[in-house]
Amino acid sequence: MDLLQGIRTRRSIGKVKPDPVERHLVEQLLEAATLAPNHFLTEPWRFFVMTGEGRNVLANAYTEIALEQVGNMGNLSEEEIGRIREQQTAKAFRAPLVIAVAAELREDAEWKKKEDLAAVHAAVQNLLLAAHGMNLGAIWRSGEPLYHPKMLEAFGLKPPAEMVGVIYIGYPDMTPLPPKRTPFGEKTVWLGWDERV
Repeated sequence: MDLLQGIRTRRSIGKVKPDPVERHLVEQLLEAATLAPNHFLTEPWRFFVMTGEGRNVLANAYTEIALEQVGNMGNLSEEEIGRIREQQTAKAFRAPLVIAVAAELREDAEWKKKEDLAAVHAAVQNLLLAAHGMNLGAIWRSGEPLYHPKMLEAFGLKPPAEMVGVIYIGYPDMTPLPPKRTPFGEKTVWLGWDERV
């Protein structure tokens, strides 16, 4: 697939088949991610590949965070706890392959943390484009639970590390909608551009 065509046609795929993704494809995804640009070659990315029962690491973290959030409303019945556990487990098991991505950040300067985070975001985009190029469906999820301290703990990390996303991957089971993007001209300022070039 032509690179620009791949960028134009990549979409978030939230519904995938339960079929497993072959390990050699997962390794290609991770290699693509590690080829992202990163200032000083710090390689701040960390990947946690979950399949099968390994997805329970994420399910348990989601459940603990959800129970903590609703626990402030009073005592929960066993039925309510079971319902929450079921809902949170379903989140973690919505794809046969789940890759949690984190950033190991340097503590000596705020600008270095920002650059390392930017590098990990670029790594995720590389991974998403590689998945698209392999005819895999993928979606990058984040949201409030991702940034809870319990999520870091679930993956054996401590601050200043930060979670960046959870990528759900599988063989597509949906047709993506056409893109809705503002034309770049509405978001661009041209400074010193010679119109004759």
